[in-house]
Amino acid sequence: MDTPEMIVSRIREHLSAESVEIEDQSHLHAGHAGAAGGGGHYEVTIVASCFKGLNTLARHRLVYEAVGDLMKKEIHALSIQAYSAEEL
Repeated sequence: MDTPEMIVSRIREHLSAESVEIEDQSHLHAGHAGAAGGGGHYEVTIVASCFKGLNTLARHRLVYEAVGDLMKKEIHALSIQAYSAEEL
């Protein structure tokens, strides 16, 4: 399983997300220090009921908990757009 698939899988599993879209933006950061270390740059858009009533910081914390150890090597940067279904 490649890194984007692992990210999506963990988010779906840990947050019971209704929708997860991911874009690998690593190619936009070629030559960047994080890219040299092997970590990718990703943008995720997530819709999950667990985000209802939470502020942005709390939502991002939940996402970072879901991807956990991937932040140490596989992910250098993660841009997060997190919504509850009611917000769409």
